[in-house]
Amino acid sequence: MSNRLRTLTYNIHKCRGLDGRVQPTRIVEVLREIDADVIALQEVLSIQGSPEEHQAQFIAGELGFHDCFGENRRHNGGGYGNLLLSRFRLLAIDNHDITTPWRERRGCLRADIELETTLHVFNLHLGTSFFERRQQARKLISPQILHNPELHGVRVVLGDFNEWTRGLASRLLSRNFQRDSVGGSRTFPTLLPLLRLDQMYFDPALEMERLAVHRSRTSLVASDHLPLVADFNLSTSAATAKYQHSRPANASADTGAILIGTT
Repeated sequence: MSNRLRTLTYNIHKCRGLDGRVQPTRIVEVLREIDADVIALQEVLSIQGSPEEHQAQFIAGELGFHDCFGENRRHNGGGYGNLLLSRFRLLAIDNHDITTPWRERRGCLRADIELETTLHVFNLHLGTSFFERRQQARKLISPQILHNPELHGVRVVLGDFNEWTRGLASRLLSRNFQRDSVGGSRTFPTLLPLLRLDQMYFDPALEMERLAVHRSRTSLVASDHLPLVADFNLSTSAATAKYQHSRPANASADTGAILIGTT
């Protein structure tokens, strides 16, 4: 198996493009252009009906990937949440509840992927409120989610962080992980990207070789976000190493007591 790994995070906006049309086929076309191994999608709507209305099943079926869907709430009679797709076999799945009181239900979908070592992928979509994201950040770095002592593989955290300034989520994750490039990866809005809402964080065992915002004729209209793509090299030592993730680094500096997330 190659040590190269291409990952992608993409808020697909319920497959509704800038022209107002809901077309999952355009999202599939964008994903085929990129040809990633691990794909994290947010704002996926899956309604029982025609094949294309069940966006999670449709996209996974078109690509022929292993998949898991983390439903966080109901919307228009269907499931709404995060979708994770993998070229490689999924070993375990967990959808962590990171909802804060009086706000929209949010989740962090974790999938363990079988490589030479286990890859723990966390696909999330944080809230739009500043104080909401602060609470969600504390939940994320708790021993129940990112620092779960039962996780011994390499971690990647990616998704739509909804942080257009350097907020608490960005600061805490930067202390505990490597992060993608600070500049040059603006993904929102599509036609004139000004905000860096979509981000990636990862363990040092993963060496990022390339980071790019994917721009094509189709991606410019398929959603209101552009896809963020990273090419990683999984070091040889990581293939046999086991990691302990039970103690977050410098968590108390900004957060005080860590809040415990629910699963």
